[in-house]
Amino acid sequence: MSKKPTVFAAILVLSSLVSLWAAEGSEFFGNASDYLNNLYGIDDNAGLTVFPVLNIPMGGRSEGMAGAFSALADDISFLEFNPAGSSMLGKTELAFFHNNWIADTKIEGVAYATRFGDWGIAAGLKWLYLPFTEYNLYGERVSSGYYSEGVAILNTSYNFLQSYYFGGVSLGISIKGAFRMMPDYTDNFDNIIDGSGLSQSAAMIMADAGLLTRFDFLKGYSARERNTSAAILIRNLGPSSMGEPLPTVATAAISYKPIRPLTIAVDFNLPLNLTDISLSEMPYGSLGISANIASFLSMHAGFMLKPGSSRLTIGSEINLNAVSLNINYTLDFLTQMQPLNRISVGVSLDLGDRGRAEISARVDELYLLGLEAYSRGNLEDARLCWEEALRLNPRFDPARESMVMLEDREGLIQRVDDLYRLDF
Repeated sequence: MSKKPTVFAAILVLSSLVSLWAAEGSEFFGNASDYLNNLYGIDDNAGLTVFPVLNIPMGGRSEGMAGAFSALADDISFLEFNPAGSSMLGKTELAFFHNNWIADTKIEGVAYATRFGDWGIAAGLKWLYLPFTEYNLYGERVSSGYYSEGVAILNTSYNFLQSYYFGGVSLGISIKGAFRMMPDYTDNFDNIIDGSGLSQSAAMIMADAGLLTRFDFLKGYSARERNTSAAILIRNLGPSSMGEPLPTVATAAISYKPIRPLTIAVDFNLPLNLTDISLSEMPYGSLGISANIASFLSMHAGFMLKPGSSRLTIGSEINLNAVSLNINYTLDFLTQMQPLNRISVGVSLDLGDRGRAEISARVDELYLLGLEAYSRGNLEDARLCWEEALRLNPRFDPARESMVMLEDREGLIQRVDDLYRLDF
């Protein structure tokens, strides 16, 4: 089967699955919503923070895994979940997102990320908006406009201690500027109050900081990629805005890939009300699963368990050469359940890896040529190959280990020659 018909078939399967949920899932999900709310109750401290746009992901695989992405952080979705992710990205990405949220609320986003050796940088913009209409006692419209919130993100990170056998430890920070714009509203006599919306508008600067490490643990397949990641971070760290705290969250996370097609990720989140710690929301967690179905198709799903607002997400990512299409469907367990609550769409452009794959292939070639020369007893050619490999990648430990082996052998040969000269 050619790739193009297979891609269309994958889209049809995903669409059919969602249609099935919409047609037959209402009663089940409604009961699930009631069960979760009865089991965990409603968080009395929920809704005390400002800038809700900070809690709503733009989209992408991170949302498809219900936010269990802080340790995985392997594509541009990292920007909202772990600032340390940029220095471990495999490629440069430019992505656009559209999230059709609840109650006619829309979220648009754009993000860019790239890496220079051990340094990573990224930037993103996110804008939430919804229609605002005010009516008087007679049902007449007296004011209208748009309520909007936005976030601008600047990110950088650096990967320490990376080697051939260890993914390193990345330290990252993101500086975020958020704003809220409210349209003017009316007084008791239905007269628009000039500047009233501005008095309720606000702007704030905050920061995210995080650590990310990757390593191998109980790896059930052969590959250079690390199959385990761990992260700790804090998001939205900053002062209160107009007397209301930011939605600050501390997170510990881990992801694990037991076999090549399957990734499992878990995030544990601890909200922190920095104005009054006793008013912090209850802890919550996310579980996400991602599976590679084919070279061009992956499926992901996730469940966020949060008192009063748990949610279930399923999604798919289709890779077509340098373009990836990500579609997520999210069901929110708030009060009255809807069969298809929310949809987000993301398009990511692969802008290349700045030649890293080409250099890696050349290093591998030089290393193998060195082994071949060494096996033939041509030690000088082996040395030249391994030295060139290390020049291209100073952290290619197999070539460094081979150089040590070569030096030990040359030293042994020299000692034998010295002993031979002493005997004669």
